[in-house]
Amino acid sequence: MDERIQKYEDKMKKTLGSFESELATIRAGRANPHILDKLTVDYYGSPTPIQQVANVTVPEARMIQIQPWEGSLIKKIEKAILASDLGLNPNNDGKVIRLVFPELTEERRKQLVKDVKKKGEGAKVAVRNIRRDANDSFKKLVKQDVSEDEVKDLNDQIQKLTDKFIKDIDVVVENKSKEILTV
Repeated sequence: MDERIQKYEDKMKKTLGSFESELATIRAGRANPHILDKLTVDYYGSPTPIQQVANVTVPEARMIQIQPWEGSLIKKIEKAILASDLGLNPNNDGKVIRLVFPELTEERRKQLVKDVKKKGEGAKVAVRNIRRDANDSFKKLVKQDVSEDEVKDLNDQIQKLTDKFIKDIDVVVENKSKEILTV
């Protein structure tokens, strides 16, 4: 593949990857340890992800168990969870923190699906912006002794890539929506 196209394909891949990791943090009624990905605790003066200071497991379908490697971290982890926008109340028995996920209401599920679709549209816009940047850079090539046919081929290739990534985003949105709506 042309290195002029490769650069933009890499950007589109990063956009898709970023979108997928953003969706992983949306809870769908089932316990998913990835909802803790954005949370950090103060560990010897530096903000550290919870997964790096504790053992995070899913013992049941709707529960996450967090077992810190140091007992002193229990309160810090609990504070981080309470301060986050997860909407979960941590249960702390002195050794382990348990996060119990309540069943989502039908209304909340529909709202989450709307949010997922909105984030999907944002990802599609980002992919289209990458296509626009690519097409703009290809137009400049005409001035640098590149034939118009070659530029047209590059535009066609970038359009095919854009279509592929938009389809991929649609599939991810559909799968996440199904996951959220499954009771």
